[in-house]
Amino acid sequence: MIRVGILGATGYAGAELARILSGHPEVDLTLLTSRQYAGKGFDEIYPSMAGVVRLTCSPNEIDLICEKADVIFMALPHKIPMSIAPELIGRGKKVIDLSADFRFKNIEAYEAAYQPHTAKELTEEAVYGLCEIYHEEIKNARLVGNPGCYPTSILLPLVPLVAEGLVDHSTIVADAKSGVSGAGREATLTTHFCEVQESFKAYKVAVHRHNPEIEEVLSRVAGEPVTLTFVPHLVPMIRGMLSTIYVTVIAGAGLKEIRECLNDYYAPHPFVRIVAENLLPDTRNVRGTNFCDIGFRLDTRSNRLILISVIDNLVKGAAGQAVQNMNIMQGIEQTRGLFNTPFPV
Repeated sequence: MIRVGILGATGYAGAELARILSGHPEVDLTLLTSRQYAGKGFDEIYPSMAGVVRLTCSPNEIDLICEKADVIFMALPHKIPMSIAPELIGRGKKVIDLSADFRFKNIEAYEAAYQPHTAKELTEEAVYGLCEIYHEEIKNARLVGNPGCYPTSILLPLVPLVAEGLVDHSTIVADAKSGVSGAGREATLTTHFCEVQESFKAYKVAVHRHNPEIEEVLSRVAGEPVTLTFVPHLVPMIRGMLSTIYVTVIAGAGLKEIRECLNDYYAPHPFVRIVAENLLPDTRNVRGTNFCDIGFRLDTRSNRLILISVIDNLVKGAAGQAVQNMNIMQGIEQTRGLFNTPFPV
C-alpha cells in the first residue's frame, strides 16, 4: 500500500483528493492537514465523508508529514508549496503539487504572473503533470507540477495538432467557461451566490495567470514561441469546464486528418475520449470523472477549426489528474482508483 498525505485537505481540490484516494485500492490515506481546521475530524467539515474518511486534520508540520506519508499531495495556495517541497524531496518523499509553483520551466514567466520563486533549484527537475503528454517523464519524477484546469482543457485538444503541424499555432483563440468551484472554497464577493446565479461573465481577459502556462507548453511542442488569446468565463454551475478553441488549419488538412491525428495520439490514453462525429462534448458527461471529451467542427468558409473540450475542473482539472500522476510515478496502472462510471444524467 502507498502511504499518502494531503496537505490542504479541506479546500475543494483537497477534499476531492480525499474522496478519490479513500477508494483507491492501493492507497492508505494516512494524513490530512489543514491550517484552519487542525484538530477537527474531516467528516465534521465534509459530512458526506462520514464513515468513509475517518481522519482528523493535522497541522502542516514537516516531521509529522514525513513520518506519516511517502507520497504527498500539496493542495495549498501558491507560494506555500515552494517553501515546503525542498525538504520533502530532500527526505525522500514524492510530491505532487496542485499549485502553480512547479508548473513552469521559465522562472521569469512564473514570477511575472505570481511572485518571486524561492525554490528555483527544483523547477528544472519538476515535471509538468499533463499525463497524456508527459507520461514518460512523469514515470521517473520525484516532483510533479499538476496542471491548471484551464490549461488541461485547452492543451489536450491542441498539442497533437500543433505537434503534427496541422494547425497554424499563431492563430489560436481559446474561449473557456468554468464552474464556480474553480475559484476555490474561500468566500469572495465575486463568487457569492447573488453575484454568480443567473449571471455569465468573462473575467481576467488577456491577463489570466494560466495564459503563460499554456503558452510555455505549446511553445515547447511547436519548437518556437507560441502566443494565444485566452478568455476565461465564470458560469453559474458548481463544477465543469468547457473550452472552445479556434485555430486556422494548414492547407490540405481536413476533418479526416484532424480526426486521425487525435485518435492516433490518444488511442493509448483511456481518459481522453474523441467523441463521435455527430456529437459535441457536454460537461454533464464528464461530471465527477477524470475524462476529457474532445469534439470538433471545421468551418470550411473561414478555414477555421473549432475544437471543443470538456472536463470536470475538480477531477481531470485538479485532483483526478494528480492521482493519475501518482499512479504513473508509482508504476501502477494509471486508471487505478479513477475509472469510475460517469453519471448517465
